[in-house]
Amino acid sequence: MQLTSSMVKRYVAVHLSLLLPALAGAGCAADPPPDGVIEPEASLIGEGSDALTTRLRLMAANITSGTAQSYDPGHGRRIMQGVKPDIALLQEFNYGNNSADDLREFVNVTFGTGFSYYREAGAQIPNGIVSRWPIVASGEWDDGSVGNRDFAWARIDIPGPVDLWAVSVHLLTSDAGVRNTEAQSLVRSINAHVPPGDYLVIGGDFNTDSRTEACITTFRQVVVASAPYPADKNGDADTNASRGKPYDWVLVDGDLEPHETAVVIGGSTFTNGLVVDTRVYSPISEISPALSSDSGASGMQHMAVVRDFMIPDGGGGTGTPDGGGGTGVASVIINEVLVNEPGSDTDGEFVEIVNVGSATAALGGWTLSDSTTRHTFASSVSLAPSTAITVFGGAGAIPSGVSGAIAASSGALGLANGGDTITLRNTSGATVDSLTYPSSPSGSDGISLNRSPDATAGAGFVQHTTFNTSAPLSSSPGRRASGLPF
Repeated sequence: MQLTSSMVKRYVAVHLSLLLPALAGAGCAADPPPDGVIEPEASLIGEGSDALTTRLRLMAANITSGTAQSYDPGHGRRIMQGVKPDIALLQEFNYGNNSADDLREFVNVTFGTGFSYYREAGAQIPNGIVSRWPIVASGEWDDGSVGNRDFAWARIDIPGPVDLWAVSVHLLTSDAGVRNTEAQSLVRSINAHVPPGDYLVIGGDFNTDSRTEACITTFRQVVVASAPYPADKNGDADTNASRGKPYDWVLVDGDLEPHETAVVIGGSTFTNGLVVDTRVYSPISEISPALSSDSGASGMQHMAVVRDFMIPDGGGGTGTPDGGGGTGVASVIINEVLVNEPGSDTDGEFVEIVNVGSATAALGGWTLSDSTTRHTFASSVSLAPSTAITVFGGAGAIPSGVSGAIAASSGALGLANGGDTITLRNTSGATVDSLTYPSSPSGSDGISLNRSPDATAGAGFVQHTTFNTSAPLSSSPGRRASGLPF
């Protein structure tokens, strides 16, 4: 049975019922326990609280270099490693001798051993798709205008009840009329094969001279193609080598478009998506191992395009404890981190996680990690909307009065002062949120990094002392940046 849009909406209706534990005989659910610590077995437990969101990063990448239209030289590979897409739509997907072993090695090293991929067969410069999540069906649709590639497609089982259809496209350079013919052919294939209730992304090298070409108008029959567009740090949205034309696109349908969120990499935020030009990206360390020279490599004719989306994972049920009803979707983010603890007691390191959505999130089995897993949430742990839970390095350093605080299950957080990446993953291993920070916090004892605006998905991080400058706080675990409760 295919899911219709109305069925999906009903499916993601979320049960907001929340059973608050009895905390040491407290008469009010808002009262913290005497020592300010909520142990995992006493955490918020919600019925039907499995409505979550997952960040989905889509990347269009015709970023081969050299003379063989392949990824062997390594420049494009480094860019993809630095940006870390969940799904990449690749053009000129050649590597090594294109054997199954060579292609598998390319995917393993560039993306990860758990990624799946599809690459069209029998093409000189094939299109392909690489995905963090399982590809349940794939193939190619004929592009009658060209002989050395077709349209590669993959149906991907992303988290939640709705599948994503990804189509990797490489239109001809010859003229706009031919490109429109190709677009018309692809639209016919999409209308014939893609269920209306599924998500759709078309991405790749369109070779378009302008945003108003006829092929873009044609594509608007099945996807949204309107401003604002992804851009680099300087606001430049063009994507060819000389940065004068909009060659490359990531376009999604009307079902997925409302879920777009800012692309956040390290301390940088790109509200409308990112055009990756390493020649202007700063600090380049945020997308390591990419080098500043990679986008200017010989034979590199395109810039990659990146867009992020927060997709609902699903849920069900109705009602709340007081008899009311409610629907919504949880949105769990890393909101505040203290890397360089006051003094030298590393137990004082913490990571604050906030549910900025409108439904309870079940965190059981989720993990916090950097180079290794530092904390695994107990099966009973749930997080109500507008609520924080703070993971400290050790129980002994949790300040008195901090509500919703627990100690890292591994016994330590071990966050590196010299730069690190903190990642929150759900039970399927998908990244829910992450923060990559540079070495700068090492010189700021006891001062945390906090999203600005506070508790805002996709916002960048700033030092906590930039809030309330008349009476700044060095940190605010379990509370808003102002010091007030969530």
